[in-house]
Amino acid sequence: MSGIVGMINLDGEPVDRDLLQEMTEFMAYRGPDARQIWVAGNVGFGHALLATTDESRLERQPFSLDDRVWIAADVRIDSRRELIEKLQAKGCRSLEKATDVELILNAYDVWGEDCVKYLLGDFAFVIWDNRKQRLFCARDHFGVKPFYYALVENCLIFSNTLNCLKFHPKVSNQLNDLAIADFLLFDGNQQLDTTAFTDIHRLPPAYYLIATDKNLQLTRYWQLPVDGYIRYQQANDYVEHFQELMEIAVADRLRTDKAGVFMSGGLDSTTVAAVAGKICSEKYVNFDLRAYTIVYDKLIPDRERYYSGLVAEALGMPIDYLVADDYQLFDRWDKPEWYLPEPVNNPFLAILVDKFKEVANYSRVVLTGYGGDPVLYASASYFFDLLKSWQWESLARGIWQYLRSNSRLPAIGLRTQVKRWLGLARPWRPSYPEWLNGDLASRLDLRSRWEKLTSTSTPSHPIRSEAYDAMVASTWPSFFESYDPGVTGFPVEVRHPFFDLRLVNYLLAIPPIPWFVNKQLVRVAMRGSLPETVRQRPKAFLAGDPLVQILEGTQENWLNRWEFSPAMAEYINLDVLRSISERRTENSEVWINIRPLSLAYWLQQLETINC
Repeated sequence: MSGIVGMINLDGEPVDRDLLQEMTEFMAYRGPDARQIWVAGNVGFGHALLATTDESRLERQPFSLDDRVWIAADVRIDSRRELIEKLQAKGCRSLEKATDVELILNAYDVWGEDCVKYLLGDFAFVIWDNRKQRLFCARDHFGVKPFYYALVENCLIFSNTLNCLKFHPKVSNQLNDLAIADFLLFDGNQQLDTTAFTDIHRLPPAYYLIATDKNLQLTRYWQLPVDGYIRYQQANDYVEHFQELMEIAVADRLRTDKAGVFMSGGLDSTTVAAVAGKICSEKYVNFDLRAYTIVYDKLIPDRERYYSGLVAEALGMPIDYLVADDYQLFDRWDKPEWYLPEPVNNPFLAILVDKFKEVANYSRVVLTGYGGDPVLYASASYFFDLLKSWQWESLARGIWQYLRSNSRLPAIGLRTQVKRWLGLARPWRPSYPEWLNGDLASRLDLRSRWEKLTSTSTPSHPIRSEAYDAMVASTWPSFFESYDPGVTGFPVEVRHPFFDLRLVNYLLAIPPIPWFVNKQLVRVAMRGSLPETVRQRPKAFLAGDPLVQILEGTQENWLNRWEFSPAMAEYINLDVLRSISERRTENSEVWINIRPLSLAYWLQQLETINC
């Protein structure tokens, strides 16, 4: 994930080349291969290259086709062949060996701002169009690549690295109280266009921004479709189509003969690993694919070592285990190099850092199975809707297909749906944190905000509302950003095949019964590719919670181990928090009540950096 940065002085003043060079060099940790800047009067770009594909090794950015339109990008373009054919039909030539950034600039030259409608993949880029005297910025559909900007004193500053923006002297450290409150309420900022800092904004997923000396204009260019409808006569056609799209999604994200896989012993990540192994064996004479697995051997009951080991052995794939038993809460958070751009509720951050350190010593690309759970969600409400609308034939057909394949009836959750329909059962939602500062809660009307954002929403998709809502949840962009090198500090690009747009569109368009009952579609598709013990393994979460285990093993009040800076009082009623810490709470509440500690550590980091 290359680093990009730039600035445009809207009042026409020349860009400070030395400052731009310093901001570009700041990103050397994420772009170690080359760093270059380009300046033309009042606009300038900087780029720190991280080469992760064969084509990207030839990249030199900032880049221009004709010295009139310039680009700096952090990008991986999928479906390259199809895009090249469309561009060639428009008269573009010599694109066979074009880099991804060249393809984007050609697309912009042909379609202007509509170029984003022709792009697939993960991207964040900026284009300066000297002909139109405007800046064009865009972020990918799901927000895998981050993009931030700040408009201060007629200067627009932008980057895919939040801390890089703070390097600019005009960008202040003033906190955005609503974003901090959202972190304490929901574990993350619910406003996709803001950050924890007042001056710094983020471009939301599937948006582009056009900036001129007159104004800034944000436009949404895409929404996840709700009108997909695919029905086949033969059941095997659904499986074959899924296999084809899964292979395409993984292949587009590999584009290298050396990669890692974050692999648990569950179905989703092992599926990605198996498909990646198949693709590499067909494409490369020699390749190096390695799995990385976090395990607990003592702290909690955990069988991930066993199941992931079965898969690694079956695939002939080396596997590295990171044993997490001895990590303590907030280990090594006091190290200055760990300064996080925004607060994160992860007291085991050291595990993540050590995992990325292992990968970085081996490869620059790692695949995950994230996205499998939401997009393969069974959508129990659909079953109930079929019953209510007397579509018993469709329901019976799906149940029969599942029964024939599994020799048992599907667990489709109708009992729970009936209870909810009758008002006898309510979906679980987290508790409102009573330890929030009362003045803050009143000023921002946080109780109403919490009620609104945790209430049950109206169906957003005709047949798979739960899956649809899970795929567009506001938590995903912040999750993707937490895996970005701008946060991890390591030059490793994380790629998520289950967030492939072609695959997601397909999975939202096919019948939930039988394909998403117990992830039937994947289980059938992976027959013969995964060990049967893993392929048939029921969905399983960790048998215990490491945070709960550590806190229960602490004799003293766990809150007494931490000191709070004066800034905490603006957000937290410490007396209420102490009273809560003195009594035993439900396990589901523990992660809520640890948020103030995560915020406290982050504020201390912020104070240390600013000193």
